[in-house]
Amino acid sequence: MSETELVAKAAWLYHVAGLNQESTAKRLGITRARVNKMLSDARESGLVSISINQADVGLLPIEEALKAEYGLDFCICTPALNLTAEEDGELSQKFAFRAVGTAAAAHLRKVLAESAHPVVGTGWGRTIEQMTLQLAGMRAPHARFISLMGSLTANSAYNPFEVVHALARNTGGQGFFLPVPFIADSADDRQVLLSQRSVQRALDIARTTTVAYVSVGELTEDSLLRQQEMITKDELTALRDLGAVGDTNGIFFDQSGIPIEHDLARRTIAMPLNDLKEASIVALVAGVAKVKAAKALLRSGLCRGLVIDGDTALKLTQLT
Repeated sequence: MSETELVAKAAWLYHVAGLNQESTAKRLGITRARVNKMLSDARESGLVSISINQADVGLLPIEEALKAEYGLDFCICTPALNLTAEEDGELSQKFAFRAVGTAAAAHLRKVLAESAHPVVGTGWGRTIEQMTLQLAGMRAPHARFISLMGSLTANSAYNPFEVVHALARNTGGQGFFLPVPFIADSADDRQVLLSQRSVQRALDIARTTTVAYVSVGELTEDSLLRQQEMITKDELTALRDLGAVGDTNGIFFDQSGIPIEHDLARRTIAMPLNDLKEASIVALVAGVAKVKAAKALLRSGLCRGLVIDGDTALKLTQLT
């Protein structure tokens, strides 16, 4: 039995058959410690996903308040950790990514189950990566998944290409992506790339998007754009000097959600959210560091839905 098969069997015995870790270990002839590690690996890889009824654990009053404030069709808040300042940091950030990703996956499952021919647009990032990992066992061969932005230069699980590939693989649907970089070297290069037939075909599919999941990023040195070196320190400073507070899918916006005019905006290759007139755009917000960027994006009026971790949701309602 291969390691992959062994992990799958351990997960099945524990989660489906209902055996405890000790019984699972005896059945497989391995140690309990190894079973514990396998169960953890199964969750991290997406082999096992967990679904929890958010209505029972969410923050209903906060959800209703955010819906009313920003004119949303729906809002999903995950439970708040209420960590102290000493406990906050990497732990809460990791929890937020996984919590929001899991809740977003539950929403996507419902979309795929209820829609005849869903076209799902995606952005990029660690939250969306977590969403892709929580679709184990979901079959939707009638679905189409399309990346709404060019791919990153560095290979990672949250690269737009990898996100679409994972969604298509996990569900049996079709995956499409923009075969171009996220940021072109110049505005002229961007026009050349956009003129390619393969790119135009992908954009045609993107325009038929029925639901789009996008994440919001904060414009700081800790942002994924800087960590992946997609923008330089000078570009970050210039954007902030122009009033930019966040970004989503290549759109840099100010505190009112209005796009910022900058050289990067003329070089970024992505589907403008304004062009997704028939789509339900769902913002995924994970981590209190993104609260100001989240508020700005919601002020734009582009989003119809919001999935957010409880701690950030609480801060968002308190932000003036």
